[in-house]
Amino acid sequence: MENQKVKKVFRSRISVLLLGFLLAVFIIVSIPIIKYMIFSGLLIMGGTLLFIVLLFSGMRYIISGDKLYVKIWIIPIGSVKIADIVSIERSYNLLSSPASSLKRLRLGIRNGAYMLISPVREQEFIDTLKAINPTVNVNVPIKKGAWRMQDWDI
Repeated sequence: MENQKVKKVFRSRISVLLLGFLLAVFIIVSIPIIKYMIFSGLLIMGGTLLFIVLLFSGMRYIISGDKLYVKIWIIPIGSVKIADIVSIERSYNLLSSPASSLKRLRLGIRNGAYMLISPVREQEFIDTLKAINPTVNVNVPIKKGAWRMQDWDI
């Protein structure tokens, strides 16, 4: 019954590398739009940029009771029972996922599926999952080095 009281919210890590890539794409595409003063194109580009910023800033992982919920602002994206999570591993998989970073955790789920997420307070997130499901196999190395400053990972 103690697990029913647990409710923690973790926001998604935002990758500087991923944001830099998206910004470079937007700049390259915007140059001809600005040069030829295509106002409808500027509106579309601005709206798309706003959508991506809202998407990145609103990603949340919520551990409530015995479930893990993934939400973007108030929109539920998915959920999984924490008892069904069998493994947690480091991943840099480029597949589309509810993660605003390339430094991700791969949650292996009992039925063979998996979920890619990128919580900011990673160790606290793992500890919270382990407290609810102690059988989870965790294989997330903690690396230190010149490219891993302030939890950035290139």
